[in-house]
Amino acid sequence: MAIAFGGLATSGDTRKGIMTVDAELSVPSATIQVVRIDLDAPGENFVRRDIYWLDLAVTPRPANARVCFQDHWAPHRFEPLGRVFMAPPDELMRVKGDGGSQVSILCLLQRDMFQRWLGQELEWTERRLEATLSVPSEEVQQLLLRLGQEARNPGFASHAYSEAMAVQIAIELNRYYLALDKDCSAGGLAPWRLKMIEERLREVRSPPTLTELAALCGLSIRQLTRGFRASRECSIGDYIARTRIDNAKRLLGSGESVKSIAFSMGFGSPSGFCYAFRRATGSTPRQYRMQLTATAARRPH
Repeated sequence: MAIAFGGLATSGDTRKGIMTVDAELSVPSATIQVVRIDLDAPGENFVRRDIYWLDLAVTPRPANARVCFQDHWAPHRFEPLGRVFMAPPDELMRVKGDGGSQVSILCLLQRDMFQRWLGQELEWTERRLEATLSVPSEEVQQLLLRLGQEARNPGFASHAYSEAMAVQIAIELNRYYLALDKDCSAGGLAPWRLKMIEERLREVRSPPTLTELAALCGLSIRQLTRGFRASRECSIGDYIARTRIDNAKRLLGSGESVKSIAFSMGFGSPSGFCYAFRRATGSTPRQYRMQLTATAARRPH
């Protein structure tokens, strides 16, 4: 199903394109879609929705993808989007980016999923708005990937299973946003620092040193490591290693050679890359690529 879309801005100030829905699954709490977005040219779009719109970029986002919350920020302030981005309901967003294609898994959560436990909707403070741009939860990422798989290839009790995962995502997001205030008092890193770290980790090159990340954030190494653990509940070293493997998985899906991936990501040799990948995933890079190919072949065309 292909849907033409554009923004709410005036002509000449809008990015036009096509969103193709490759798979869709609806449960009481959410609608899950696997979509391809094709933007015909660089530009911008104005968007406002009445649901919680959660977007996991399966492929890299178009270059320079960034957002301004029009009702809260100065018109010139645009912030980059992370791999997982959530748009709060009723917030007017001005989205910019270069043209290109992107595959995403969308989870469109009903508003009462956030009101159910709080008794009210979240208040979208400056800190929480910034935190929507890059949701770092590994749990949310994995749940979204599994929902995408269910949408493509429903299994036994798929609706009940998907509903349970949608509810879990809503709970995880509630915890994430409510914990932001706690992070401030507990010494967690500011959202802008976490975003800078995420942006550096998404780059396909040698992983950053603690010295580099500390300089990027304007902190000492001790402040960086303590603040990161308070914000993410894991060490920054473990997070860097996990992100490095995630980057490798995306590159393996692109068809690039194992040797090229190994050197582009800063490994000393292809064998070193294969060892690290297998230790983290249980599969060699070639086995993982074969699994991706087999999964793609089973999808309906």
